[in-house]
Amino acid sequence: MTPTTPAPRSRRERPSKPALTHDGIIATAVGLMRAEGLQRVTMRRLAQELDTGPASLYVYVANTAELHAAILEELLGAVDLNPLAGEGDWRDRLAGVLTSYTDVLFAHPSLGRAALTARPCGPNYLSLVEAILALLHEGGVPDAQAAWGVDVLLQVATATAAEQATRDRDASAEAEHNALASALHGVTADTHPRIAALGGDLMSGSPEQRLAWIFRAVINGTSVTPRTTP
Repeated sequence: MTPTTPAPRSRRERPSKPALTHDGIIATAVGLMRAEGLQRVTMRRLAQELDTGPASLYVYVANTAELHAAILEELLGAVDLNPLAGEGDWRDRLAGVLTSYTDVLFAHPSLGRAALTARPCGPNYLSLVEAILALLHEGGVPDAQAAWGVDVLLQVATATAAEQATRDRDASAEAEHNALASALHGVTADTHPRIAALGGDLMSGSPEQRLAWIFRAVINGTSVTPRTTP
């Protein structure tokens, strides 16, 4: 039998693809990141997912870096800003906001590393910055110190998440941690008196306890360290 050739199908009979929008592109990118990881979210891979050409995406997103920043901006909507209107010491509430921000990055390890260089500028990021500044203001931190302090506080939180993400992906991380602990415990007071004096306390505490202390230390430092002018 002679195989039959399928009859040509009119374009009018084909389901039309939804129009591209910035929000739709970012929503698809977030879904792709959740499924495959941020390293797979490239303009080419995203174009495949949207059944279009990469050139079509550049109308809405300039490059991969901007795309990753937009993904971060989208996920920052999950940061808990309720401590801003809560009760209690302003330092504890500020640490709560920063911890929530860190937890969002912890939930998406590859995003933690990207956040070191990503520069979101959308409403979720602005709300986070505003909340931090408002709590610093409530605590009587001078405006000049708060203006620089917000950057440092976010850097500390982001770097912590990025470091944890890198360790989680490194199969040798636990062995390296154990080797460091062994080295610290093995020193003598003759050669390393301060290490010997502190002993196990150098690596004591849970990650949560240490992170809370770090935030407190930076918050306190921001409140008492004046900015100097040349």
